[in-house]
Amino acid sequence: MKIYVDDSAAALGQRAADETAKRICETVEKRGECRLLLSTGASQFPFFDALTVKKYVPWDRVVMFHLDEFVGMADSHPASFRRYLRERFVDKVRPKAYYFVNGEGDVQANIAALTARLREAPIDIALIGIGENGHIAFNDPPADFDSREAYRVVTLEERCRRQQLGEGWFASLEEVPDQAVSMTVHQIMQSRAILSVVPDARKAEAISKTLRAPAVTNLIPATILREHPDWTLYLDRDSASMVDESRLH
Repeated sequence: MKIYVDDSAAALGQRAADETAKRICETVEKRGECRLLLSTGASQFPFFDALTVKKYVPWDRVVMFHLDEFVGMADSHPASFRRYLRERFVDKVRPKAYYFVNGEGDVQANIAALTARLREAPIDIALIGIGENGHIAFNDPPADFDSREAYRVVTLEERCRRQQLGEGWFASLEEVPDQAVSMTVHQIMQSRAILSVVPDARKAEAISKTLRAPAVTNLIPATILREHPDWTLYLDRDSASMVDESRLH
């Protein structure tokens, strides 16, 4: 595990984007393409702003997947993660291919088709955020660490739904869907490298619990990332504010 702490979310985003771009280039040189897994949310804005302007990255060799989508949500909705990634990534860099999580229509058929694409080869670089409740993707506590599915339908806990409301995606809590299609914890952990971009004071408690927990626990799902052989955590001063300085080195 490596941890970097920057003074601002913008500086954090730039550092993480630089590393992601470097790893994409190295992976393309080694394997011919790079399979990239992306997370979404307001906390990722500075990262996407910094990453998508890097013209030297061979975007035509990048295959994109992402973590989750609300069940029943049209991709025209402001809160849709498909819309988020189309506007902030796909339309800007024009990757070789991209495969969205689709929570509309026959959800199980959508999951099966996406799983087939995902498992054609390992994910090379996974950008995995950490939620205010310690979730990764939409694996809220107590998270299922045992499922070997790639994606599954999950029920969202209230704190997770309140985070979506607080980020401005919905006008009221009642509008936030109760369910989502989420990549499983096991599938996330199969990625060759995991980079977590986690700025903002609202994430400080989750970061503190993730790093301080005496053992990996599904009550703090992000603790599982500590077991990954190539995990890098990017914080700003606000998100690192509840962690002892000694734990950041």
